[in-house]
Amino acid sequence: RPKSLGDGSESDYHSRCSSSMAEEKPHGGLKFWQFMVAGSVAGSVEHMAMFPVDTIKTRMQAITAASPSKAAVRPPSLLSIIKFEGFGVLYRGILAMALGAGPAHAVYFSVYETFKRILSRNEGGGGGSSLSHAVSGVAATVASDAVITPMDVVKQRLQLKGSPYRGVRDCVRRVATEEGVGGFYASYKTTVVMNAPFTAVHFAAYEAAKKALAADGADDGLAVHATAGAAAGALAAAVTTPLDVVKTQLQCQGVCGCEEYSSMGEVVRRVVRREGFRGLMRGWAPRTMFHAPAAAICWSTYEAIKAAF
Repeated sequence: RPKSLGDGSESDYHSRCSSSMAEEKPHGGLKFWQFMVAGSVAGSVEHMAMFPVDTIKTRMQAITAASPSKAAVRPPSLLSIIKFEGFGVLYRGILAMALGAGPAHAVYFSVYETFKRILSRNEGGGGGSSLSHAVSGVAATVASDAVITPMDVVKQRLQLKGSPYRGVRDCVRRVATEEGVGGFYASYKTTVVMNAPFTAVHFAAYEAAKKALAADGADDGLAVHATAGAAAGALAAAVTTPLDVVKTQLQCQGVCGCEEYSSMGEVVRRVVRREGFRGLMRGWAPRTMFHAPAAAICWSTYEAIKAAF
């Protein structure tokens, strides 16, 4: 999810990067491990705060796979879920996200900062261009998604209405037994395909918005980071909703009546045949509602922790 970030790199090409990491040379006054700590806390706070909205989004996107016709389903709402299932169900699966979000965002932010630093240096400094920010974000996504995807699979399966799993441990055990390790990574390719453009748009938009606000005389404080993050998160979320629909259905396939698929293309074909292209935008509203405040929370928390160091 904005999915979040900073300033960093990799290349100069292996020797310079490895020597700088070994010496823990600071960037912007911070060391590599400090970016990891800031990113880990920021990502955890972001996902915990917005988890109920994520539950609604997951159910809206998975419901197309579970129903043979769109007339047979009604999109879930916050009030209906609380009325018929109780408030606690909105947080079912949060432990899985708690276990995955911290490590994944530590990887995400530190890789972003590392790539951004190197690419900016190659461009002559000045904070880097939108392209370097986008490339850095994509590199961070590929690395962090390898960490978060297994727990995201567990989280989404627990979020489904009538989930057959008793909890995180039971879900992990059953997926491993019935589907093997591959079951945890069935959507990894889709997740990367989705998050790469999401992150590219998000980071480029965030850095551009932050510069624009600073140019208007605004202090580079938490309000600027929150505003820029919210705008970037909303834009990136809306643009990549179709890919998120595909990812959700791949992760939930075979559970609670959800159909099973052999590929990303098959998911797209079935959804379009059943509901038209509008079906690929299912859940865009809660997804945008999730990522706008989530990005604001994540960026402001991340910058606040960096400032604390």
